[in-house]
Amino acid sequence: MDSLIADAVKSGTPIDGADGLLNELTKAVLERALNSELTHHLGYEAGDPAGRGSGNSRNGTTPKTVTTVNGPVRIEAPRDRNGSFEPAIVPKKTRRLNNINSVVLSLYSRGMTTRDIEAHLAEVYGASVSRELISNITEVVVDEIKAWQSRPLDEVYPILYIDGLRLRIGDNGVITTKV
Repeated sequence: MDSLIADAVKSGTPIDGADGLLNELTKAVLERALNSELTHHLGYEAGDPAGRGSGNSRNGTTPKTVTTVNGPVRIEAPRDRNGSFEPAIVPKKTRRLNNINSVVLSLYSRGMTTRDIEAHLAEVYGASVSRELISNITEVVVDEIKAWQSRPLDEVYPILYIDGLRLRIGDNGVITTKV
């Protein structure tokens, strides 16, 4: 995460857009969250000997392009050998991000507990996401969120204030709107 920010500052990479820093951060967060979700599904960490002989294991990744509010992001989605892994964050055969991860992170950053987030997702989106998965999502990306929040800021940010007043004015019996 820190290396992404440092590289972007050095190279003059734009913050938003298809090749922007936000898309790189989105890619990193999505891939970490998907790997965390697969770990939850399998019940063991990558490389853990407990997974040997379990009947299901990690089976590499598959490239996938998802459309976010900042543009398309190409991610490497993890797979399992049996094909039973159904990610909730970026579901199979989905090309548009359904924002469950951003909703979870947003609610978590506002101080909601995992139980509150689980109930909110079920009520509003009809998505059944376990508390363990919500906890895994927040644990994986909390370090990246803290690093992003503590990044150095530019010394000067240009700000442009624009103000207007629209009035309906009567002139020679005709009412017109003037700004």
